[in-house]
Amino acid sequence: MDLRGKTVIITGAARGIGAAIATLLVADGAYVVITDVLDDDGKKLANQLGANATFVHLDVTRRDQWEDAIGDTERIFAPVSVLVNNAGVVEFGTIEQQPAESFRRVLDVNLYGAWLGMHTALPSLRRAGGGCIVNISSTAGLMGYANLGAYTASKWGLRGLTKTAALELAPFGIRVCSVHPGPIRTPMTAEMDDTVTAGQPIPRFGEPDEVARMVRFIVADATYSTGSEFVVDGGAVTGITPEVQAPK
Repeated sequence: MDLRGKTVIITGAARGIGAAIATLLVADGAYVVITDVLDDDGKKLANQLGANATFVHLDVTRRDQWEDAIGDTERIFAPVSVLVNNAGVVEFGTIEQQPAESFRRVLDVNLYGAWLGMHTALPSLRRAGGGCIVNISSTAGLMGYANLGAYTASKWGLRGLTKTAALELAPFGIRVCSVHPGPIRTPMTAEMDDTVTAGQPIPRFGEPDEVARMVRFIVADATYSTGSEFVVDGGAVTGITPEVQAPK
């Protein structure tokens, strides 16, 4: 896909991975709609990126706000060619201790919000003649993590939803893929230290632009891929390096 002149919606794009994706795709000539609940950060980023970017407030769990965002996108730019479901939250807690409200909130944002985005944006994607949807999952969509039951459930669910969407939307010329980042240096991981990545083959945090480049590859170049999983994790899901496994 030639991104010049294509219209892209990115959720959770005011900072972190979403902001990096927005910055890269604008540089490639796309029109980018930055959406988030962080209005000040989102407006600031849109102003920095210039005329090819705009900010729209969006709580991804609200159908009415999704409908408004799609309408604003078509009014300002054109029908949607690319949707990046990036918005996400994390809340810690064991299965026994995590409050039900906390568990449900994570699923509402991370999983229901992505489903609602695809559900609402599909007529626009069809008007655009097809396109691509990228769902930002996690290594937590490929393996389990203790004390992250809600987050892990939501990311596994998003991985499965991606495959169903890929099957259903192929007749419309719409590809759907998932991205699975490992530890990435963002505000969400600001309180984590380097021990998190010590056992990885690449023992460091990833950077948001490394995820952004993968998203651009999926959208622009991976034209024979749909329902596929793309991992950006420093090798975290591959296993623990021998130095860490070795007995002391």
